[in-house]
Amino acid sequence: MIIINVKDGESLDKALKRFKKKFEKTGVLRELRSRQAFEKKSVARRNVVKHAIYKQGMNQETTV
Repeated sequence: MIIINVKDGESLDKALKRFKKKFEKTGVLRELRSRQAFEKKSVARRNVVKHAIYKQGMNQETTV
């Protein structure tokens, strides 16, 4: 459970922003989306490899 203490004089917008940031860090939404449809292990592994290749390519572009 995520608890956000609203400080004295803090606007509701700032508190909501802190809540959203904490919620995003927990990964609840990502987990929920991944559980909506079953994905075979081979497909999941393939996606991880594709993502790694993509990140490596992005990394090389910034260093060149």
